[in-house]
Amino acid sequence: MLGATGSIGESTLQVLRKHPEKLELIGVSAHKQSEKLHSIIEEFKVPNAHLICQGDQRVPFPKKTNLGQSTDQLDELAAHPEAELVVVAIVGSAGLRPTLAALKAGKDVVLANKESLVVGGKLVTDTARESGARIIPADSEHNAIHQCLLGQEERELDSIILTASGGAFRDLPLEKLKDVTLKQALKHPNWSMGPKVTIDSATMANKGLELIEAYWLFGLPSNKMEVVIHPSSIVHAMVRFIDGCCLAQLSPPSMTFALQNALLFPERHAGVEKS
Repeated sequence: MLGATGSIGESTLQVLRKHPEKLELIGVSAHKQSEKLHSIIEEFKVPNAHLICQGDQRVPFPKKTNLGQSTDQLDELAAHPEAELVVVAIVGSAGLRPTLAALKAGKDVVLANKESLVVGGKLVTDTARESGARIIPADSEHNAIHQCLLGQEERELDSIILTASGGAFRDLPLEKLKDVTLKQALKHPNWSMGPKVTIDSATMANKGLELIEAYWLFGLPSNKMEVVIHPSSIVHAMVRFIDGCCLAQLSPPSMTFALQNALLFPERHAGVEKS
C-alpha cells in the first residue's frame, strides 16, 4: 500500500482488519508520518516499508523491516515480487511513477490516485494493456461505474453520469465566496478526506479531474459524460444504456465501500460498514 498514512490508507486498513483471511499487507509507504507508519508496521507485521522523509523519523523501525527511502526503492516496492495487488494512495502526480512500476511488473493496481491518469493517462493505460495488469478504480464514482458495467456489453453503453456533492460551498451565494476561510473549505459536508481532495472538492476542481480520470478508465468522449449535483452523496454514479435504462450504485459516503470492492474484486464479503 503506497500512501498508507492518509485517509485512503486508513480506510484500506479498516478493510484489512475486517478480512485478514483474504488480505495480507507485505509493504507500506509514507511521505513523512513516521509514527503512523511505524504503528502500521507493528500492527500488520509488515516486512517492507518506505519513508521519503527519514529525517523526520522519530521512532526506530523494527530491525527486520526492509526500509527504503529513494524513488527507485519506492518503485521496487511497487513491483515487489510477492505482491499481487498494489494500492496507490499517494497524493498528486508523485503517484505516477510507482503506478507505472507496479503495472509494468504485472501487478493489479487499486488506483486511488487520480492524478496518475490526469497527467499520464495514455502511458498508464498502455502500460496496463501491455502487461495484462488490471487498473481497479478506488475513487467512489469510478468504482461505482466499474460495478455498474459488470456483465454489460460495451456497445450497449450510452453515457455515464458522475455525481458531485457540491463541496463545502455548494449553498453559498457566489458573492460571498471571496470571504471564505481555509477552515471552512476543509469542512466537507459529507466525506472525511485528505486536505488536498477536500479543497479540490470545495472548488469543484476535483470533479474536473474525475472526468479526465473517467475518460482514461472507460474510454468515453466528453459528450458522453455528465456531472450532476447530488448533495447527500448516496448515489455515486449512474450508467445510461442505449435503451434509455440507467443503472446506479448507492452506498453511504464512506471510502470503505469502494475500497473493499476494489480490494476483494470480484468477490463480495461482509462490509466494514452497513449501508
